Amino acid sequence: MDPGSLEIQENSTISHLALDIGGSLIKLVYFSRYEEFSVDDNEEKSSKESLLVSKRYPVLQGRLHFAKFETSKINDCLEFIRRNQLHLGGCQHGEAPGSENCCVKATGGGAYKYADLFKEELGIYLDKEDEMDCLVAGANFLLKAVHEEAFTYTDGRKEFVQIDHDDLYPYLLVNIGSGVSMIKVDGDGKFERVSGTNVGGGTFWGLGRLLTKCKSFDELLELSHRGNNRVIDMLVGDIYGGMEYSKIGLSSTAIASSFGKAISDNKELTDYSPEDISRSLLRMISNNIGQISYLNALRFGLKRIFFGGFFIRGHAYTMDTISVGVHFWSKGEAKALFLRHEGFLGALGAFASYEKHGLDDSIVRQLVQQYPISASHTGYKIHGPLNGEWNDNESIECSVYVS
Repeated sequence: MDPGSLEIQENSTISHLALDIGGSLIKLVYFSRYEEFSVDDNEEKSSKESLLVSKRYPVLQGRLHFAKFETSKINDCLEFIRRNQLHLGGCQHGEAPGSENCCVKATGGGAYKYADLFKEELGIYLDKEDEMDCLVAGANFLLKAVHEEAFTYTDGRKEFVQIDHDDLYPYLLVNIGSGVSMIKVDGDGKFERVSGTNVGGGTFWGLGRLLTKCKSFDELLELSHRGNNRVIDMLVGDIYGGMEYSKIGLSSTAIASSFGKAISDNKELTDYSPEDISRSLLRMISNNIGQISYLNALRFGLKRIFFGGFFIRGHAYTMDTISVGVHFWSKGEAKALFLRHEGFLGALGAFASYEKHGLDDSIVRQLVQQYPISASHTGYKIHGPLNGEWNDNESIECSVYVS
């Protein structure tokens, strides 16, 4: 779905926009309210696409929305916010835009880089939250609150993983944005960035644009669907005359050198198809990330690795390549786990931070606190969709209980 085509219903009320402004993409999360009614303790409520809490409280009906824009096209993002009046939810007590009380939670490097632009264009201040804090908070929220959020992906098969909240920690969170951060998460607010790599989504997009002349990340991914990396990659079989190197466990189809055939082929760049180049590039970066991730998991004795960030985008070949890499290097002892809302971890964490700072907004407080982040909330239950797919720009229907 094109974010520019999203329409906010006339009878809805926007509450609290949150932003994650990265080097490549801007991610938005916001809640739109429909109506209010009451629900009893004993009344069973469930829905295919609802987040529901079992308590006696008034209920706010609405949707949690997700949208993204390329950071290079930030003016499109500003216009989207202005047109749908998303920024007005950050103006407390009826304040007009431009006052110091008009704040929107934001994270990522762009929250600093573009702070003046948001103030000039929309009259709002960006209340900055730490990027790593938000990534971890967003991941913890999804893993605890949303049914069937995490899944494995192997040979084209998606299998959802049931998360035991009592056995969630520790885990390794691998966030693949422009670069890659690897974070060891030990609990709510307890984490350490243990590693990373500068070879990430920005590398794929940057090199891909130079080599294929693609105009967007999604166009580059689409090309990779139709490509054959074996045209450019040097395989073990190419070196051993079609045979495998069984002594060290390498099959004949294993990649010995990404782009290695370009060394010996008497060809120019224009002789290779953009489809094959993008496929080889995607495979090289995904393999590299999968290997480094597992080595860090091994370093800390972690068997569970969650991958997030907009590099993945639910792309089958990307997930399959990462999964194969983790499986190969761990000898089957570890699995790569993916998240449905992979690209919005930071934005969700920024959204959750409204409550952390004690703002008197019951919508945000109840929406983000009904999963067991502390002893006082362990009695609440949230149910996400039992089936169906959520893509990166799809909203979630919510029922929020208000104290």
